Amino acid sequence: MKTRYKSAMNNRILSAAVIVSALGYFVDVYDLILFSVVRVASLKDLGLEGEALITEGVFLLNAQMFGMLLGGILWGVWGDKKGRISVLFGSILMYSVANILNAFVETVPQYAILRFLAGIGLAGELGAGITLVSESLPKEKRGYGTTLVASVGVAGAVAAALVADLFSWRTSYIVGGVMGLMLLVLRVVVHESGMFKKTKETSVKRGNFLMLFKNKGCLKKYIASILVGVPIWYVIGILVTFSPEFGKALLMEELPVAGRAVLWAYVGLVVGDIASGVLSQLLRTRKMVLLGFLFITALLCNVYFHSYGISLSNFYLLIFGLGFAVGYWAVFVTIAAEQFGTNIRATVTTTVPNFVRGAVVLVTLSFESLRGHVGIIDSAVLVFVGVMTVATISALSLKETFGKDLDYVEE
Repeated sequence: MKTRYKSAMNNRILSAAVIVSALGYFVDVYDLILFSVVRVASLKDLGLEGEALITEGVFLLNAQMFGMLLGGILWGVWGDKKGRISVLFGSILMYSVANILNAFVETVPQYAILRFLAGIGLAGELGAGITLVSESLPKEKRGYGTTLVASVGVAGAVAAALVADLFSWRTSYIVGGVMGLMLLVLRVVVHESGMFKKTKETSVKRGNFLMLFKNKGCLKKYIASILVGVPIWYVIGILVTFSPEFGKALLMEELPVAGRAVLWAYVGLVVGDIASGVLSQLLRTRKMVLLGFLFITALLCNVYFHSYGISLSNFYLLIFGLGFAVGYWAVFVTIAAEQFGTNIRATVTTTVPNFVRGAVVLVTLSFESLRGHVGIIDSAVLVFVGVMTVATISALSLKETFGKDLDYVEE
């Protein structure tokens, strides 16, 4: 009877692992996006103005991004060596405390240190959650679990925009920190992955990040897993973030507001995450759904580049559509988890999304370097062609992983 009950619990999609991972990623995205939302207000409150709002804002964003790149490696390796649960606990605690302390900064250096520490903490949540869920649910149902984690998590961006509208920037940071600390209470009901426990009892090397570079097959899969996600942050980092500048270039009578564009993009992302994840389950294919959403992204980006004179309401509708199109984030992180063995899975699943986020720096630098020569529209088109080409080739190179047995190790 006990064994049968345990089996039934393991077959539930709404397990403790799924719920805690989803809520953890919700708070993760809340904090990730909150800085972008409150950047101007917080820096003005610290006494900055004019050009300093941009230069110091970029400095703080880079501090956060560097923390995430470093944290992606640290938490990934830790997750494969010490366990997925320890990463969930450590990352939540770290970014929650950093969030609360962010509310009391008085100088830019203090702000930068805390954004760096928050970045390290934020880097671990998604990878550990997706790895734990992928290894805990039956192979026929794990796509639903990872979809729930991704879609609930992305909704954190919407929450960040709404909370920042209602409260001061300092209070908004405290709200995020308190939500994270509350999650630590739920963490006690989550059990470690059975696959990890089984691997831990063997002599197999775990969490060896360099293994990805020594094995040609692993390296090819790893790079491809990263490149397929770059269009997501191209759309968010370029087309959505700089929407007021694009609106001017598209001769719009009423220019869009960046904050409102971000809000509509993330609403679209939530819907897209649910759609892509559910479709991958119903159609029993991750790869074809991924290619389909890349095609929709290419189609809507083309519409975006030719939307001269578009009304503001239709522009926001287009932004929602673009958010939906790049809402294959759920499938993207699921594929990354399913491509690799248990002894390196957390390392891959944690570093891949953070390296994709880091790639936005190269994307924006390319966009900026071209913009002065060919203009904002043509610059965006050229970068788009490059990003979509490598993403499509990478998607085609990846193997289908739906229903794949994950109980194996990389040699």
